[in-house]
Amino acid sequence: MKKFAPATARNREPIREVLARVLPATGHVLEIASGTGEHAVAFARAFPGLTWQPTDPDATSRESIAAWREEAQLENLAAPLAFDVTGTWPVAAVDVIVCINMIHIAPWDAAEALFAGAGRVLAPDGVLVTYGPYRFDGVTAPSNEDFDRSLKSRDARWGVRDVTDLTRLAGQAGLALVETVAMPANNHVLVFRRATTPS
Repeated sequence: MKKFAPATARNREPIREVLARVLPATGHVLEIASGTGEHAVAFARAFPGLTWQPTDPDATSRESIAAWREEAQLENLAAPLAFDVTGTWPVAAVDVIVCINMIHIAPWDAAEALFAGAGRVLAPDGVLVTYGPYRFDGVTAPSNEDFDRSLKSRDARWGVRDVTDLTRLAGQAGLALVETVAMPANNHVLVFRRATTPS
């Protein structure tokens, strides 16, 4: 059964515009925490030269992704895989990793696993693209502060992360933050690439 995420309609096009600049024309994309599957369909349709692999640890989400995929009938959109970022990765090598709205709705070890895994499987010129609310040197928008409190009330391990901490994780994995793009509703896209010299 298809599920709908209201924010998707708001952020899909701004995210697509960033992806159009940073993604290769061809290759394989691993999407982590694909949620409803709406982004997977939209981006697979927008970038037909890329094979798009959606994943999610939640069975209900995978059912939604499969339903969206069945309706879309896109040759470059693969069936969803069950995948928890802290577990065994389903691929040995990819050109792109896309992770939308996961880092803040997960324990910190999920962020650690995301960057460590990206460091292992990304191609030499590979790119990791993340999206969500972030802090910058401890500061974020008031709406994100409210959201952070709401997240922590649901699970104390969740919360809006600081880009400084994420950049440190990236450096440990041989990646570098190369672009930060403001998005609607006080969100940002972060673009990481494999660093020339791992830190």
